[in-house]
Amino acid sequence: MMVLMDAAATAKQVQDVLECIEAHGMQTLRLPGDEHVAIGIPSAIPPELREPLTQKLTALPGVDHVVQISRPYKLASREFRRQDTVIKIKGVEIGGQRCVVMAGPCSVESRNQIMEAAETVKRAGARILRGGAYKPRTSPYAFQGLGAEGLDLLKEAGEAHGLLTITEVMSPDDVPLVASHADILQIGARNMQNYALLIAAGKSGHPVMLKRGPSASLDEFLLAAEYLLFHGTDSVMLCERGVHPLDRTYTRNTLDLNAVPALKQMSHLPVIVDPSHGTGVARYVPAMARAGLAAGADGLMIEVHPRPREALSDGAQSLTPEQFANAMAELGRIAEAIGRSV
Repeated sequence: MMVLMDAAATAKQVQDVLECIEAHGMQTLRLPGDEHVAIGIPSAIPPELREPLTQKLTALPGVDHVVQISRPYKLASREFRRQDTVIKIKGVEIGGQRCVVMAGPCSVESRNQIMEAAETVKRAGARILRGGAYKPRTSPYAFQGLGAEGLDLLKEAGEAHGLLTITEVMSPDDVPLVASHADILQIGARNMQNYALLIAAGKSGHPVMLKRGPSASLDEFLLAAEYLLFHGTDSVMLCERGVHPLDRTYTRNTLDLNAVPALKQMSHLPVIVDPSHGTGVARYVPAMARAGLAAGADGLMIEVHPRPREALSDGAQSLTPEQFANAMAELGRIAEAIGRSV
């Protein structure tokens, strides 16, 4: 539910509305607006209370009208916030006119490797360095990441090359440590509905990029984002990274580009596209990156490794430095054609 106040509503009238809502045991949220003050109720409203509360609020002085929000998620919905959210981190805007590229290796493997990767992606135009320190792997025998050492190396590489950093956090207990090293927390597809992790990440107040689960509906995806917003962070990005394919013969996943315009219509949060996981095949990544940008993505996450054949994880979907530089040049032309930049 959202209460839209009259343009001439006084501070006392606004306060009366807030107190009326809070008297019923529900939270309130003042929403941004150019001319009108709007008050949102992010709490679930019992069905038997909805109509009486609507009538009571409508009768209060200064109230223009009350809007019922149909979406099961509230804070993440476009109904709750009409303006696009633009996240600002150390001078970098995510969700604005410029499409932000996040690039780097799947895993931090060594100091030389992450430093070389950082130099490569910065030179080509990326603004955020990605690299995993903790890696959820299907096999217990696969490389699991360097852990805390990897966090130190990622932070060092980002600072040395003037790049923001993003890395995955897998456990609620690890949130403080990862947040102290990386500018953006990534919650992976396997953890999209790990509610303890979502709550811990939300309470940290740190920027978070949430990846869509491979079988998740968009409503489920946005309800997971709602956990982050409800528990304290207002800097949430949505990442489409591919869903389970009908045929695994050609690609690892199916990149659901329909999700980009749909999410932009359903939510005000920035949308990122990951064509590396979305395809799992390096030769398809540039084409799907261009398609994601053309579809309206606010950012791209692309895996780049100095020597993909030597990568300890996801080498098959990682671009070489040369391939990444060429892809960035192509993305620049697409961006110009649609009135954006990279």
